[in-house]
Amino acid sequence: MDAGWAGDPVADPDVVIVGGGPVGMLLAAELALHGIRTTVLEKERVPSDESKAGTLHARTAQSLHRRGLLEAVQPGGYVASRAPQAHTRFHFGGLFDLDLAPVVEEFPAIVGSPQAFAEAVFADRALALGATVLRGAEVMDVREALEHVEVTIRRPGGRPASLRASWAVGCDGARSVTRAKSGIAFAGTPPTMSCLMGEVRLSDPPSIAAGWQRTARGWTIAWVDPGGHSRIGTYDFRGSHPDRTAPVTFEEFRSEVERITGRTVPMRSARHLSRFSDAAFQAERYRSGRVLLAGDAAHVHFPAGGQGLNTGLQDALNLGWKLAACVRGQAPEGLLDSYHSERHPVGERVLANVSVQVALMNPDPSSDGLRCLFADLLRMDQVNAYLAGMVSGTDIVYDCGRPNDPFAGRFVPETRLRTAGGAVSLAALLHAGRPVLLDLAGRAELRQAAAPWADRVDVVQARAQERLTAEALLLRPDGYAAWGALGGARDVEDLRAALGRWFGDPAEVGLPE
Repeated sequence: MDAGWAGDPVADPDVVIVGGGPVGMLLAAELALHGIRTTVLEKERVPSDESKAGTLHARTAQSLHRRGLLEAVQPGGYVASRAPQAHTRFHFGGLFDLDLAPVVEEFPAIVGSPQAFAEAVFADRALALGATVLRGAEVMDVREALEHVEVTIRRPGGRPASLRASWAVGCDGARSVTRAKSGIAFAGTPPTMSCLMGEVRLSDPPSIAAGWQRTARGWTIAWVDPGGHSRIGTYDFRGSHPDRTAPVTFEEFRSEVERITGRTVPMRSARHLSRFSDAAFQAERYRSGRVLLAGDAAHVHFPAGGQGLNTGLQDALNLGWKLAACVRGQAPEGLLDSYHSERHPVGERVLANVSVQVALMNPDPSSDGLRCLFADLLRMDQVNAYLAGMVSGTDIVYDCGRPNDPFAGRFVPETRLRTAGGAVSLAALLHAGRPVLLDLAGRAELRQAAAPWADRVDVVQARAQERLTAEALLLRPDGYAAWGALGGARDVEDLRAALGRWFGDPAEVGLPE
Protein backbone atom coordinates (compact mmCIF):
# COMPACT_ATOMS: atom_id res chain seq x y z
CA MET A 1 0.00 0.00 0.00
CA ASP A 2 3.03 2.32 0.11
CA ALA A 3 3.13 2.24 -3.69
CA GLY A 4 1.02 5.38 -3.78
CA TRP A 5 4.17 7.41 -3.12
CA ALA A 6 5.84 6.11 -6.29
CA GLY A 7 4.08 8.75 -8.35
CA ASP A 8 5.44 11.62 -6.23
CA PRO A 9 4.23 14.32 -6.43
CA VAL A 10 0.78 12.87 -5.78
CA ALA A 11 -1.99 14.17 -8.00
CA ASP A 12 -4.64 16.28 -6.29
CA PRO A 13 -7.81 14.22 -5.78
CA ASP A 14 -11.47 15.15 -5.58
CA VAL A 15 -11.70 13.94 -1.98
CA VAL A 16 -9.07 13.46 0.70
CA ILE A 17 -9.94 11.04 3.50
CA VAL A 18 -7.82 11.49 6.61
CA GLY A 19 -7.54 8.14 8.40
CA GLY A 20 -7.33 4.67 6.90
CA GLY A 21 -9.24 2.66 9.48
CA PRO A 22 -12.35 0.65 8.56
CA VAL A 23 -14.56 3.75 8.28
CA GLY A 24 -12.11 5.64 6.09
CA MET A 25 -11.47 2.64 3.86
CA LEU A 26 -15.18 1.88 3.42
CA LEU A 27 -15.86 5.52 2.55
CA ALA A 28 -13.01 5.44 0.03
CA ALA A 29 -14.52 2.35 -1.56
CA GLU A 30 -17.93 4.02 -1.73
CA LEU A 31 -16.53 7.13 -3.42
CA ALA A 32 -14.35 5.15 -5.80
CA LEU A 33 -17.39 3.08 -6.77
CA HIS A 34 -18.79 6.31 -8.22
CA GLY A 35 -15.58 7.17 -10.04
CA ILE A 36 -14.56 9.86 -7.56
CA ARG A 37 -10.78 10.45 -7.38
CA THR A 38 -10.12 9.62 -3.75
CA THR A 39 -6.93 9.63 -1.67
CA VAL A 40 -6.70 8.12 1.81
CA LEU A 41 -4.00 9.53 4.11
CA GLU A 42 -2.97 7.15 6.90
CA LYS A 43 -0.15 8.00 9.31
CA GLU A 44 0.67 4.35 10.15
CA ARG A 45 3.05 2.76 7.67
CA VAL A 46 1.51 -0.72 7.93
CA PRO A 47 -2.04 -1.79 8.79
CA SER A 48 -2.61 -2.86 12.38
CA ASP A 49 -3.48 -6.49 13.05
CA GLU A 50 -5.28 -5.47 16.25
CA SER A 51 -9.07 -5.73 16.23
CA LYS A 52 -10.61 -3.54 18.90
CA ALA A 53 -14.08 -4.55 17.72
CA GLY A 54 -15.41 -7.64 16.03
CA THR A 55 -19.21 -7.48 15.97
CA LEU A 56 -21.28 -6.22 13.07
CA HIS A 57 -24.90 -5.68 13.97
CA ALA A 58 -27.93 -6.27 11.76
CA ARG A 59 -28.20 -2.86 10.06
CA THR A 60 -24.50 -2.81 9.22
CA ALA A 61 -24.67 -6.37 7.86
CA GLN A 62 -27.74 -5.50 5.79
CA SER A 63 -26.04 -2.40 4.40
CA LEU A 64 -22.87 -4.29 3.45
CA HIS A 65 -25.05 -6.93 1.78
CA ARG A 66 -26.27 -4.16 -0.54
CA ARG A 67 -22.70 -3.77 -1.78
CA GLY A 68 -22.05 -7.49 -2.04
CA LEU A 69 -19.61 -7.31 0.89
CA LEU A 70 -21.37 -9.28 3.62
CA GLU A 71 -19.68 -12.59 2.88
CA ALA A 72 -16.31 -10.93 2.21
CA VAL A 73 -16.02 -9.42 5.71
CA GLN A 74 -16.48 -12.82 7.40
CA PRO A 75 -13.12 -14.57 7.76
CA GLY A 76 -12.23 -18.23 7.77
CA GLY A 77 -14.77 -19.39 5.23
CA TYR A 78 -17.61 -19.23 7.78
CA VAL A 79 -20.63 -17.27 6.65
CA ALA A 80 -23.38 -16.45 9.12
CA SER A 81 -26.74 -17.94 8.21
CA ARG A 82 -29.27 -15.58 6.70
CA ALA A 83 -32.13 -17.80 7.80
CA PRO A 84 -34.48 -16.35 10.44
CA GLN A 85 -33.45 -17.12 14.01
CA ALA A 86 -35.78 -17.63 16.94
CA HIS A 87 -33.39 -15.97 19.37
CA THR A 88 -30.14 -14.01 19.20
CA ARG A 89 -28.72 -13.45 22.65
CA PHE A 90 -26.78 -10.28 23.31
CA HIS A 91 -26.00 -8.04 26.25
CA PHE A 92 -26.97 -4.62 27.52
CA GLY A 93 -24.65 -3.33 30.23
CA GLY A 94 -23.32 -6.83 30.83
CA LEU A 95 -26.83 -8.26 31.24
CA PHE A 96 -27.21 -11.08 28.72
CA ASP A 97 -31.01 -10.97 28.64
CA LEU A 98 -31.32 -8.95 25.43
CA ASP A 99 -32.78 -10.77 22.40
CA LEU A 100 -32.01 -9.12 19.06
CA ALA A 101 -33.99 -11.52 16.87
CA PRO A 102 -37.47 -9.99 17.34
CA VAL A 103 -36.39 -6.67 15.76
CA VAL A 104 -34.54 -8.14 12.77
CA GLU A 105 -36.44 -8.64 9.51
CA GLU A 106 -33.36 -9.55 7.51
CA PHE A 107 -30.85 -11.88 9.17
CA PRO A 108 -28.14 -12.43 10.34
CA ALA A 109 -28.65 -10.38 13.49
CA ILE A 110 -24.93 -10.48 14.34
CA VAL A 111 -21.87 -11.11 12.20
CA GLY A 112 -18.42 -11.88 13.56
CA SER A 113 -15.93 -9.72 11.67
CA PRO A 114 -12.63 -8.69 13.31
CA GLN A 115 -12.08 -4.98 12.71
CA ALA A 116 -8.65 -5.46 11.14
CA PHE A 117 -10.00 -8.06 8.72
CA ALA A 118 -12.94 -5.88 7.64
CA GLU A 119 -10.59 -2.93 7.21
CA ALA A 120 -8.41 -4.97 4.85
CA VAL A 121 -11.46 -6.02 2.83
CA PHE A 122 -12.57 -2.41 2.44
CA ALA A 123 -9.04 -1.27 1.59
CA ASP A 124 -8.67 -3.91 -1.12
CA ARG A 125 -12.00 -2.88 -2.60
CA ALA A 126 -11.08 0.80 -2.54
CA LEU A 127 -7.77 0.12 -4.28
CA ALA A 128 -9.38 -2.15 -6.87
CA LEU A 129 -11.86 0.61 -7.68
CA GLY A 130 -9.10 3.17 -8.20
CA ALA A 131 -8.62 4.90 -4.85
CA THR A 132 -5.12 5.85 -3.69
CA VAL A 133 -3.91 4.92 -0.20
CA LEU A 134 -0.85 6.77 1.10
CA ARG A 135 0.70 5.24 4.22
CA GLY A 136 3.12 7.04 6.48
CA ALA A 137 1.28 10.29 5.70
CA GLU A 138 0.76 12.24 8.92
CA VAL A 139 -1.68 15.11 8.47
CA MET A 140 -0.42 18.31 10.07
CA ASP A 141 -2.97 20.86 8.89
CA VAL A 142 -6.32 21.13 7.13
CA ARG A 143 -7.24 24.54 5.74
CA GLU A 144 -10.38 25.38 3.82
CA ALA A 145 -10.42 27.89 1.00
CA LEU A 146 -13.38 29.07 -1.05
CA GLU A 147 -13.41 26.20 -3.53
CA HIS A 148 -10.99 23.64 -2.10
CA VAL A 149 -9.33 22.20 0.99
CA GLU A 150 -5.55 22.29 1.46
CA VAL A 151 -4.15 19.35 3.45
CA THR A 152 -0.57 19.53 4.69
CA ILE A 153 1.16 16.24 5.43
CA ARG A 154 4.47 14.90 6.66
CA ARG A 155 5.63 12.07 4.41
CA PRO A 156 7.90 9.15 5.30
CA GLY A 157 11.28 10.56 6.21
CA GLY A 158 9.74 13.81 7.45
CA ARG A 159 9.38 15.47 4.05
CA PRO A 160 6.46 17.94 3.87
CA ALA A 161 3.86 17.90 1.13
CA SER A 162 0.40 19.23 0.50
CA LEU A 163 -2.65 18.03 -1.36
CA ARG A 164 -5.50 20.13 -2.64
CA ALA A 165 -8.94 18.53 -2.83
CA SER A 166 -12.49 19.70 -3.32
CA TRP A 167 -13.52 17.98 -0.08
CA ALA A 168 -11.87 16.48 3.00
CA VAL A 169 -13.36 13.90 5.36
CA GLY A 170 -11.90 13.28 8.79
CA CYS A 171 -11.99 9.61 9.70
CA ASP A 172 -8.97 10.06 11.97
CA GLY A 173 -10.38 9.01 15.32
CA ALA A 174 -11.14 10.57 18.67
CA ARG A 175 -8.09 12.87 18.53
CA SER A 176 -8.97 13.97 15.01
CA VAL A 177 -6.60 16.54 13.56
CA THR A 178 -9.17 17.23 10.86
CA ARG A 179 -11.82 18.12 13.42
CA ALA A 180 -9.47 20.27 15.49
CA LYS A 181 -8.11 22.21 12.50
CA SER A 182 -11.64 22.79 11.20
CA GLY A 183 -12.76 24.33 14.48
CA ILE A 184 -15.62 21.88 15.02
CA ALA A 185 -16.49 21.62 18.72
CA PHE A 186 -16.28 18.19 20.37
CA ALA A 187 -18.63 18.30 23.36
CA GLY A 188 -19.49 15.68 25.95
CA THR A 189 -18.54 14.22 29.29
CA PRO A 190 -15.03 13.45 30.61
CA PRO A 191 -13.96 9.96 31.69
CA THR A 192 -15.00 8.50 35.04
CA MET A 193 -13.40 5.05 34.70
CA SER A 194 -10.16 3.49 33.45
CA CYS A 195 -9.98 0.44 31.20
CA LEU A 196 -7.20 -1.71 29.80
CA MET A 197 -7.16 -4.14 26.90
CA GLY A 198 -4.50 -6.52 25.74
CA GLU A 199 -3.58 -9.89 24.34
CA VAL A 200 -1.43 -12.28 26.40
CA ARG A 201 -0.46 -15.94 26.52
CA LEU A 202 -1.95 -17.51 29.64
CA SER A 203 0.33 -19.99 31.40
CA ASP A 204 -2.71 -21.39 33.20
CA PRO A 205 -5.82 -20.67 31.08
CA PRO A 206 -8.31 -21.83 33.77
CA SER A 207 -6.90 -19.15 36.09
CA ILE A 208 -9.27 -16.61 34.55
CA ALA A 209 -12.95 -17.11 33.84
CA ALA A 210 -13.97 -16.64 30.23
CA GLY A 211 -16.59 -14.09 29.23
CA TRP A 212 -17.91 -11.17 31.24
CA GLN A 213 -17.16 -11.34 34.97
CA ARG A 214 -18.21 -8.75 37.55
CA THR A 215 -16.53 -8.50 40.92
CA ALA A 216 -16.68 -5.92 43.69
CA ARG A 217 -13.47 -4.45 42.23
CA GLY A 218 -14.52 -4.12 38.59
CA TRP A 219 -14.98 -6.26 35.48
CA THR A 220 -12.88 -8.58 33.38
CA ILE A 221 -13.87 -9.63 29.87
CA ALA A 222 -11.85 -12.55 28.57
CA TRP A 223 -11.75 -14.39 25.26
CA VAL A 224 -9.57 -17.32 26.29
CA ASP A 225 -7.43 -19.12 23.70
CA PRO A 226 -5.55 -21.96 25.47
CA GLY A 227 -3.15 -22.37 22.56
CA GLY A 228 -2.54 -18.77 21.58
CA HIS A 229 -3.02 -15.19 22.72
CA SER A 230 -6.07 -14.57 24.91
CA ARG A 231 -7.76 -11.17 24.69
CA ILE A 232 -8.52 -9.66 28.11
CA GLY A 233 -10.12 -6.38 29.12
CA THR A 234 -10.44 -4.74 32.53
CA TYR A 235 -12.90 -2.10 33.70
CA ASP A 236 -11.97 -0.05 36.78
CA PHE A 237 -14.67 2.28 38.13
CA ARG A 238 -12.44 4.04 40.69
CA GLY A 239 -11.59 6.92 38.37
CA SER A 240 -9.97 7.92 35.10
CA HIS A 241 -6.41 7.19 34.00
CA PRO A 242 -3.86 9.63 35.50
CA ASP A 243 -2.29 9.83 32.04
CA ARG A 244 -4.49 8.63 29.19
CA THR A 245 -1.59 8.71 26.73
CA ALA A 246 0.92 6.74 28.81
CA PRO A 247 1.92 3.35 27.35
CA VAL A 248 0.50 0.35 29.19
CA THR A 249 3.24 -1.78 30.72
CA PHE A 250 3.01 -5.54 31.08
CA GLU A 251 3.20 -5.26 34.86
CA GLU A 252 0.40 -2.69 34.97
CA PHE A 253 -1.80 -4.94 32.87
CA ARG A 254 -1.06 -8.13 34.83
CA SER A 255 -1.51 -6.35 38.16
CA GLU A 256 -4.89 -4.92 37.14
CA VAL A 257 -6.20 -8.29 35.92
CA GLU A 258 -5.17 -9.90 39.20
CA ARG A 259 -6.57 -7.04 41.33
CA ILE A 260 -10.01 -7.35 39.76
CA THR A 261 -10.13 -11.15 39.68
CA GLY A 262 -8.68 -11.44 43.17
CA ARG A 263 -6.31 -14.23 42.15
CA THR A 264 -3.01 -14.91 40.43
CA VAL A 265 -3.29 -15.06 36.64
CA PRO A 266 0.06 -16.21 35.18
CA MET A 267 0.66 -14.62 31.78
CA ARG A 268 3.43 -13.75 29.35
CA SER A 269 4.11 -12.47 25.83
CA ALA A 270 1.83 -9.44 25.94
CA ARG A 271 0.88 -7.50 22.80
CA HIS A 272 -1.59 -4.79 21.77
CA LEU A 273 -1.74 -3.31 25.28
CA SER A 274 -3.92 -0.19 25.32
CA ARG A 275 -6.01 1.95 27.62
CA PHE A 276 -9.41 3.55 27.13
CA SER A 277 -12.24 5.06 29.17
CA ASP A 278 -15.91 5.99 29.16
CA ALA A 279 -15.30 9.52 27.84
CA ALA A 280 -18.26 10.41 25.63
CA PHE A 281 -17.96 13.18 23.05
CA GLN A 282 -19.73 14.11 19.83
CA ALA A 283 -18.90 16.64 17.16
CA GLU A 284 -21.26 19.58 17.26
CA ARG A 285 -21.44 19.45 13.46
CA TYR A 286 -20.59 16.64 11.06
CA ARG A 287 -19.95 19.20 8.32
CA SER A 288 -18.16 22.53 8.25
CA GLY A 289 -18.02 23.88 4.72
CA ARG A 290 -15.92 21.46 2.67
CA VAL A 291 -14.83 19.38 5.66
CA LEU A 292 -16.85 16.47 7.01
CA LEU A 293 -16.39 13.98 9.86
CA ALA A 294 -17.25 10.31 10.22
CA GLY A 295 -16.62 7.50 12.69
CA ASP A 296 -14.73 8.20 15.90
CA ALA A 297 -13.80 11.66 14.64
CA ALA A 298 -17.52 12.47 14.91
CA HIS A 299 -18.47 10.44 18.01
CA VAL A 300 -16.58 8.53 20.68
CA HIS A 301 -17.81 6.58 23.70
CA PHE A 302 -17.26 3.53 25.88
CA PRO A 303 -17.10 0.45 23.60
CA ALA A 304 -20.38 -1.22 24.55
CA GLY A 305 -21.45 -3.93 22.12
CA GLY A 306 -19.40 -2.68 19.17
CA GLN A 307 -21.73 0.23 18.53
CA GLY A 308 -18.91 2.65 17.70
CA LEU A 309 -17.62 0.67 14.71
CA ASN A 310 -21.13 -0.02 13.45
CA THR A 311 -22.18 3.61 13.72
CA GLY A 312 -19.04 4.69 11.88
CA LEU A 313 -19.51 2.22 9.02
CA GLN A 314 -23.10 3.40 8.62
CA ASP A 315 -21.83 6.99 8.58
CA ALA A 316 -19.64 6.06 5.60
CA LEU A 317 -22.50 4.40 3.74
CA ASN A 318 -24.76 7.41 4.32
CA LEU A 319 -22.13 9.94 3.30
CA GLY A 320 -20.50 8.25 0.30
CA TRP A 321 -23.23 8.60 -2.30
CA LYS A 322 -24.12 12.12 -1.17
CA LEU A 323 -20.57 13.38 -1.37
CA ALA A 324 -20.11 11.68 -4.74
CA ALA A 325 -23.14 13.53 -6.07
CA CYS A 326 -21.61 16.82 -4.90
CA VAL A 327 -18.35 16.09 -6.67
CA ARG A 328 -20.21 15.21 -9.87
CA GLY A 329 -22.27 18.40 -9.67
CA GLN A 330 -25.53 16.47 -9.37
CA ALA A 331 -26.38 17.17 -5.73
CA PRO A 332 -29.60 19.05 -5.04
CA GLU A 333 -29.53 21.80 -2.45
CA GLY A 334 -29.29 20.43 1.08
CA LEU A 335 -28.28 16.89 0.13
CA LEU A 336 -24.89 17.02 1.83
CA ASP A 337 -26.37 18.73 4.89
CA SER A 338 -28.70 15.75 5.25
CA TYR A 339 -25.65 13.71 6.27
CA HIS A 340 -25.50 15.66 9.52
CA SER A 341 -29.27 15.83 10.03
CA GLU A 342 -29.62 12.07 9.55
CA ARG A 343 -26.50 10.75 11.28
CA HIS A 344 -25.98 13.17 14.19
CA PRO A 345 -29.17 12.03 16.01
CA VAL A 346 -28.09 8.40 15.54
CA GLY A 347 -24.72 9.11 17.16
CA GLU A 348 -26.43 11.04 19.95
CA ARG A 349 -28.66 8.07 20.78
CA VAL A 350 -25.67 5.73 20.83
CA LEU A 351 -23.87 7.93 23.35
CA ALA A 352 -27.03 8.02 25.48
CA ASN A 353 -27.62 4.25 25.56
CA VAL A 354 -23.93 3.58 26.22
CA SER A 355 -23.98 5.91 29.24
CA VAL A 356 -26.87 3.89 30.64
CA GLN A 357 -24.91 0.68 30.11
CA VAL A 358 -21.91 2.13 31.97
CA ALA A 359 -24.17 3.00 34.91
CA LEU A 360 -25.58 -0.55 34.92
CA MET A 361 -22.09 -2.03 35.01
CA ASN A 362 -21.00 -0.24 38.17
CA PRO A 363 -19.54 -2.99 40.40
CA ASP A 364 -20.62 -1.36 43.64
CA PRO A 365 -23.18 -3.57 45.48
CA SER A 366 -25.52 -0.57 45.58
CA SER A 367 -26.12 -1.22 41.86
CA ASP A 368 -27.29 -4.80 42.37
CA GLY A 369 -30.94 -3.83 42.73
CA LEU A 370 -30.83 -1.75 39.54
CA ARG A 371 -29.27 -4.63 37.62
CA CYS A 372 -31.92 -7.07 38.86
CA LEU A 373 -34.71 -4.67 37.91
CA PHE A 374 -33.21 -4.07 34.47
CA ALA A 375 -32.85 -7.81 33.87
CA ASP A 376 -36.57 -8.17 34.53
CA LEU A 377 -37.37 -5.27 32.20
CA LEU A 378 -35.32 -6.80 29.38
CA ARG A 379 -37.62 -9.82 29.44
CA MET A 380 -40.61 -7.58 28.58
CA ASP A 381 -41.25 -7.62 24.85
CA GLN A 382 -41.72 -3.87 24.47
CA VAL A 383 -38.57 -2.99 26.42
CA ASN A 384 -36.56 -5.65 24.63
CA ALA A 385 -37.70 -4.37 21.24
CA TYR A 386 -36.84 -0.77 22.16
CA LEU A 387 -33.30 -1.55 23.33
CA ALA A 388 -32.59 -4.22 20.71
CA GLY A 389 -33.65 -1.79 17.99
CA MET A 390 -31.13 0.77 19.23
CA VAL A 391 -28.22 -1.66 19.66
CA SER A 392 -28.78 -3.38 16.29
CA GLY A 393 -29.54 -0.15 14.41
CA THR A 394 -32.77 -1.62 13.03
CA ASP A 395 -34.87 1.20 14.50
CA ILE A 396 -33.17 3.86 12.37
CA VAL A 397 -35.68 5.85 10.33
CA TYR A 398 -34.63 8.98 8.45
CA ASP A 399 -36.84 12.01 7.87
CA CYS A 400 -37.42 12.05 4.13
CA GLY A 401 -40.05 14.77 4.29
CA ARG A 402 -42.96 12.38 3.76
CA PRO A 403 -44.57 11.82 7.18
CA ASN A 404 -47.55 9.94 5.74
CA ASP A 405 -45.46 7.62 3.60
CA PRO A 406 -45.05 4.27 5.43
CA PHE A 407 -41.94 3.45 3.40
CA ALA A 408 -39.98 6.72 3.15
CA GLY A 409 -36.96 6.84 5.45
CA ARG A 410 -37.11 3.14 6.30
CA PHE A 411 -34.67 0.43 5.32
CA VAL A 412 -36.20 -1.95 2.78
CA PRO A 413 -35.54 -5.61 3.66
CA GLU A 414 -34.13 -8.13 1.23
CA THR A 415 -36.71 -9.50 -1.21
CA ARG A 416 -36.51 -11.96 -4.08
CA LEU A 417 -37.64 -10.40 -7.34
CA ARG A 418 -38.60 -11.70 -10.76
CA THR A 419 -37.70 -9.49 -13.70
CA ALA A 420 -37.89 -9.99 -17.46
CA GLY A 421 -34.24 -10.95 -17.31
CA GLY A 422 -34.71 -13.51 -14.56
CA ALA A 423 -34.54 -13.72 -10.77
CA VAL A 424 -32.64 -11.11 -8.77
CA SER A 425 -32.49 -9.98 -5.16
CA LEU A 426 -33.36 -6.46 -4.06
CA ALA A 427 -29.91 -6.12 -2.45
CA ALA A 428 -28.17 -7.03 -5.72
CA LEU A 429 -29.88 -4.09 -7.44
CA LEU A 430 -27.87 -1.77 -5.17
CA HIS A 431 -24.44 -3.33 -5.70
CA ALA A 432 -23.51 -0.52 -8.09
CA GLY A 433 -24.33 2.11 -5.47
CA ARG A 434 -26.96 3.77 -7.68
CA PRO A 435 -30.52 4.67 -6.66
CA VAL A 436 -33.24 2.40 -8.00
CA LEU A 437 -36.87 2.99 -8.88
CA LEU A 438 -38.45 -0.40 -8.31
CA ASP A 439 -41.78 -0.79 -10.10
CA LEU A 440 -43.62 -3.76 -8.59
CA ALA A 441 -47.05 -3.20 -10.11
CA GLY A 442 -46.40 -2.50 -13.79
CA ARG A 443 -46.98 1.24 -13.48
CA ALA A 444 -45.62 2.63 -16.73
CA GLU A 445 -46.46 6.20 -15.75
CA LEU A 446 -43.99 5.99 -12.84
CA ARG A 447 -41.23 4.60 -15.03
CA GLN A 448 -41.91 7.37 -17.54
CA ALA A 449 -41.76 9.99 -14.77
CA ALA A 450 -38.29 8.74 -13.76
CA ALA A 451 -36.93 8.72 -17.32
CA PRO A 452 -35.31 12.20 -17.11
CA TRP A 453 -33.10 10.86 -14.28
CA ALA A 454 -31.93 7.84 -16.28
CA ASP A 455 -28.30 8.97 -16.09
CA ARG A 456 -28.30 8.48 -12.32
CA VAL A 457 -31.34 6.36 -11.34
CA ASP A 458 -31.86 2.76 -12.45
CA VAL A 459 -35.45 1.77 -13.24
CA VAL A 460 -36.37 -1.87 -12.63
CA GLN A 461 -39.73 -3.48 -13.31
CA ALA A 462 -40.24 -6.64 -11.29
CA ARG A 463 -42.60 -8.82 -9.32
CA ALA A 464 -41.87 -9.52 -5.70
CA GLN A 465 -41.69 -13.22 -4.91
CA GLU A 466 -42.08 -12.38 -1.24
CA ARG A 467 -44.51 -10.06 0.48
CA LEU A 468 -43.75 -6.41 -0.29
CA THR A 469 -46.80 -4.19 0.00
CA ALA A 470 -45.58 -1.18 -1.97
CA GLU A 471 -46.55 -0.82 -5.64
CA ALA A 472 -43.26 1.02 -6.25
CA LEU A 473 -40.28 2.16 -4.22
CA LEU A 474 -37.53 4.69 -4.80
CA LEU A 475 -34.46 3.24 -3.12
CA ARG A 476 -31.53 5.39 -2.09
CA PRO A 477 -28.05 3.88 -2.63
CA ASP A 478 -27.79 3.18 1.11
CA GLY A 479 -30.84 0.90 1.04
CA TYR A 480 -33.33 3.30 2.60
CA ALA A 481 -36.52 4.21 0.74
CA ALA A 482 -36.86 7.83 -0.35
CA TRP A 483 -40.43 7.37 -1.52
CA GLY A 484 -43.13 4.72 -1.75
CA ALA A 485 -46.16 4.67 -4.01
CA LEU A 486 -49.39 5.12 -2.08
CA GLY A 487 -51.56 4.04 -5.00
CA GLY A 488 -53.19 7.42 -5.53
CA ALA A 489 -53.37 10.07 -8.21
CA ARG A 490 -50.51 12.02 -6.66
CA ASP A 491 -47.95 9.21 -7.03
CA VAL A 492 -46.39 10.58 -10.23
CA GLU A 493 -46.12 14.11 -8.85
CA ASP A 494 -44.72 12.88 -5.52
CA LEU A 495 -42.20 10.65 -7.27
CA ARG A 496 -40.87 13.54 -9.34
CA ALA A 497 -40.56 15.61 -6.16
CA ALA A 498 -38.65 12.83 -4.41
CA LEU A 499 -36.33 12.33 -7.39
CA GLY A 500 -35.55 16.05 -7.42
CA ARG A 501 -35.08 16.27 -3.67
CA TRP A 502 -32.58 13.41 -3.48
CA PHE A 503 -31.01 13.19 -6.94
CA GLY A 504 -31.18 16.69 -8.37
CA ASP A 505 -32.81 18.50 -11.22
CA PRO A 506 -32.05 16.85 -14.58
CA ALA A 507 -31.91 20.29 -16.14
CA GLU A 508 -28.86 21.05 -13.98
CA VAL A 509 -26.80 17.94 -14.72
CA GLY A 510 -23.10 18.72 -14.70
CA LEU A 511 -23.40 22.11 -12.97
CA PRO A 512 -21.38 22.61 -9.77
CA GLU A 513 -23.08 22.64 -6.42
